[in-house]
Amino acid sequence: MGPSADAPLPTTPAAEAVRSLSRTGDADTGTVVWHRSDLRIADNPSLAAAADDSDRILPLFVFDPGFHDERGAACDARIAFLHDCLRDLDRQYRDVDGAGLTYAHGDPIEVLGRFADAGWDVVASATPTGRYGRRRDERARERLGVRFVAGDGLARDADRPREGWSDRVESWLAGDPFDWDPRSVAVDGVETGISPGRIADAYGIEPAKTRVPTGGRGPARERLRAFTDRIAEYPGSISSPVDALEGTSGLSPYLRFGCLSVREVHRHVDERAPDGRGKSMFVSRLFWNRHYTQKLLDWPGWLDRAVNPVYEGFNRDRHDPDLVAAWKRGETGFPMVDASMRCLRETGWLNFRMRALCASFYFHILQQPWKIGADHFYEHLIDGDPAINYTQWQSQCGLVGRPGLRLYDPRKQVRDQDPDGEFVTRWVPELDPLPAAHLDAPEKAPLAVQREAGIEIGEAYPYPVVDYEAAREEFRERYGAAYPAAADRLGDDAIARRASLSGGLDAASSIAADHGESDADVDGGPAQTDLDEF
Repeated sequence: MGPSADAPLPTTPAAEAVRSLSRTGDADTGTVVWHRSDLRIADNPSLAAAADDSDRILPLFVFDPGFHDERGAACDARIAFLHDCLRDLDRQYRDVDGAGLTYAHGDPIEVLGRFADAGWDVVASATPTGRYGRRRDERARERLGVRFVAGDGLARDADRPREGWSDRVESWLAGDPFDWDPRSVAVDGVETGISPGRIADAYGIEPAKTRVPTGGRGPARERLRAFTDRIAEYPGSISSPVDALEGTSGLSPYLRFGCLSVREVHRHVDERAPDGRGKSMFVSRLFWNRHYTQKLLDWPGWLDRAVNPVYEGFNRDRHDPDLVAAWKRGETGFPMVDASMRCLRETGWLNFRMRALCASFYFHILQQPWKIGADHFYEHLIDGDPAINYTQWQSQCGLVGRPGLRLYDPRKQVRDQDPDGEFVTRWVPELDPLPAAHLDAPEKAPLAVQREAGIEIGEAYPYPVVDYEAAREEFRERYGAAYPAAADRLGDDAIARRASLSGGLDAASSIAADHGESDADVDGGPAQTDLDEF
């Protein structure tokens, strides 16, 4: 993906067009609502603040070349989903008799600067982000006076943000939504010649994935209503990749782009879903959404550096491009891993257990550098959320320094989650002739069974790229040897803060005291909690 030489895009809107909107002699020119990942007009803190402070607003989305050209980290399908969400947001504003959403293109600071120079105030919702976004927002605040409105239930500017955190989030979830009266303000706009379609043409965005949902608030609300009606089935549907496709909510991409707020979803489920395990489990997932987003707010380095310095560069000396390529293609010889990786590439979706399996296999068994794998997931996931993707990868790989590892057995996952082979054979069709009883370890199928099925392992489907048992034991020894030092580092205040454990600094100190070098079992390393149970 990159800009087309035939259709270069200027920075828009032009300064003259912005100045033409200004009202001469009026102290309150208006307020720009800078939308980023809050693509809705309901329960939107920055929009509510703008409507409260001004009688004229201009909703704006800026297409940043840094996200759309070759530097971007999102697949074309996720960008197309974003474009759906933007068209839907434009309709939301038009439905309240507004001018619609103004689209702009260019460096956001330059674009917003044209409005600031013409006397407009600018507000945006405060959003945890990585290094690029944080630097962008700091420049917007310092150079242009952009006001960032917090309203997501997270703890900001607190010395110990995890103290009372659950109570804070619970109170926020139960609170009233941010509201505004469209009749009290004029929703203005400026013609720029920019649209999602023109951006797609200019940057050559051509989605190739299948079964990608349609973005936007309307589809999101339909999914929420449908899921609430069948929420009782949720607990039994989340682990199997077959059942999860229809059994989970499907709301994650909509939450990622803010078509719905987490609070809206919570309120809908709380008021309309029947009490039971399904409801309580799903509500807990909304808390986890806030938990991992808080982590990125506390430390943006989650995206590119190991939380625990002891594990910085772990597996780097074992980097094997061929192993990484086999994992990405879904050709490792481990059917559940391969099916999952092909499903990810084709559809941009995986259920949580399969995401965890693939991350575990990549880091613990193939023993490859974590960030390459995390970046691959982030590129392909339609719901790719940096706060969730990268914190989950580091947590799954064990880079935080908490005791225990979640090391998934890919053969057991076939037996437990796909015993009939429906998922495996859907995505690894070359194994379809093989009886389901052999799909956990095709290489062990007797030659007579292979001949009868008309398949030869090693030809139609590869042998395992590594010896699972040997690789698992080797990783346990290497990780265990480093673990006491890693546990010790959690006793450092700065490292404990970046780890952002749910138990706060006290939990980190306890880990250091209980598992650090002075108390370590030098032969066994960290406790391998239920190592073979996953």
